[in-house]
This record gives sequence, C-alpha cells and structure tokens, in this order.
Amino acid sequence: MLHRALIALLAAASLTLAGCALSPQQLTPQPKLTSSLTPVGQGQPVVVRVVDGRPSPVLGTRGGLYPETSSISVNPDYVLPKLQAEAEAAVRLLGFTPSPNAYNAPQLTITLAELKYQSPKEGMYVTEADISASIRADVQGGSRRYTGRYGASLNQRFGTAPNQQTNSKLVGDVLSDALTRAFKDPTIGQVLLQ
Repeated sequence: MLHRALIALLAAASLTLAGCALSPQQLTPQPKLTSSLTPVGQGQPVVVRVVDGRPSPVLGTRGGLYPETSSISVNPDYVLPKLQAEAEAAVRLLGFTPSPNAYNAPQLTITLAELKYQSPKEGMYVTEADISASIRADVQGGSRRYTGRYGASLNQRFGTAPNQQTNSKLVGDVLSDALTRAFKDPTIGQVLLQ
C-alpha cells in the first residue's frame, strides 16, 4: 500500500513540475506597416536591402521553472523576407520604385538591430513579458547619408503562459510599430530624393 501511495505521489509531483517547464518556441511574426505614408518621390528607383544585425536569432526565454529550456527565437530566413516585402511596399508608398539592380540609385538598408523578449526571472509561472524591437535605417542618396534608429516596446501581462501563436502576434506587433516609425521619418524620403 505504501509503495502504491509513493508511486502516486511521485507521479503527481512529476506532472506538477512538467507543467512549469515551458518548451522552446520558434516564432513566425508577420510585420506590417500600420500607417499611411506621404508620397514624396516620382517613381525614382531605390535599392532596398534588409539585413539581420542581431547577434543571435534567440530573443530571450519564456521564464518559468526552467528558463534555460524555454528559449524564444525568430529565424532570419523567415523574418527577413517579410521585412523586405514590407520595406519595398513602404518605398512604393513613399513614391519610389524598389529596384534591386539599379545602377547609381539611392540606397536604403533596413537592419533588424535588436529583438528581445524578457519574462520575470522569479516565479514558476509566466505572468508578463517585455518585448522590444529596434530597427536601423541607413540611407544614401547622392552625397547625402542618413542613419536613424527606431524602437518600439510592449509590456504584456498574461493569465496563462502564452502559446507560440500569441507570442508570434505580439512580436509581430512590436516589429510593425518599429518599422512604421522608421518609414514615418520624413528625412528618409528627403535623402532618397537626392
């Protein structure tokens, strides 16, 4: 009888611990421009490049009892084409024509400089996350050069640990905000006009 009670107790304890361990998540954010832009160009060609300047695809961890096993990452092979498409759409909205091989055309390089996801270190349960993104824009038009850095952040509270879909949406929202802030900077359009 004692043997069965001990086995039942161990099984319950292992289930409790398993519930506090969070698995890694590979996020699939969908960054989108969230605002209209004022056209300044007349269809001039612009070379648009998007690069990953992060030291690692890992944004952080989801916390929980074993934070070292609950990493959150965004693969550059997934996110860079999404950012490239949005950057090209933004350049079109500004009145320019994205042209990858245009000779002597103005150049715009968008760098995903930082993407972070931080949960509180203490406690077994994930109750909130701080998510942030930083984008750098390097513009070269004629003899003019311009560099701007644009950030966005979000503090999100949770009732239960967020799933992969929820985290992908939250990271996508922050990326969208940072990207939109970059293209709302009027200096980018002015330098591309040179």
